[in-house]
Amino acid sequence: MGRKWLAVITGTIYIVLSGAIGLSLAGGMDLPEAKGKAVYDYITKTNPYQNWALFPGKGKLYKGAHPHGAFLTTYVSADALEAIQNRSGLLPDNSFIIKENYRPDKTLAAVTVMYRVKGYDADAGDWFWAKYTAAGKIAKEGKVSGCINCHAAVINNDWIFTGPVK
Repeated sequence: MGRKWLAVITGTIYIVLSGAIGLSLAGGMDLPEAKGKAVYDYITKTNPYQNWALFPGKGKLYKGAHPHGAFLTTYVSADALEAIQNRSGLLPDNSFIIKENYRPDKTLAAVTVMYRVKGYDADAGDWFWAKYTAAGKIAKEGKVSGCINCHAAVINNDWIFTGPVK
């Protein structure tokens, strides 16, 4: 009985400490604050998005449209993938959708990001929006009106055009 209690206590301490120091349960990595540089560092260094799954039903370099590009490749974080596969209707807090935007000649033009941050912007689904140049420079970040106004057309699909989430 002593070992069972030790396991329970150890697990409880881990959960409490994880919450206190801001660790995510997915891999124990610190999640970024809703700021362009922090998000870029997270998706390119801490947890490289190119190692993530593709959006279900989409391959690499599928046909895109303005404003994103002629061709697109869309990656999703593990929690987003699970929610999409389960048709939960809403992606959970801390979810990411990363879209590589390509020119007609299939060269990378930009990387766009949707990152759900609890309490960030309730009027826009709590999504943080970012656009980075192919070189990684921040082109847009935050509550980007162009992103929000366009994606409002699919508010019933959690602001997501790429495919159904419910």
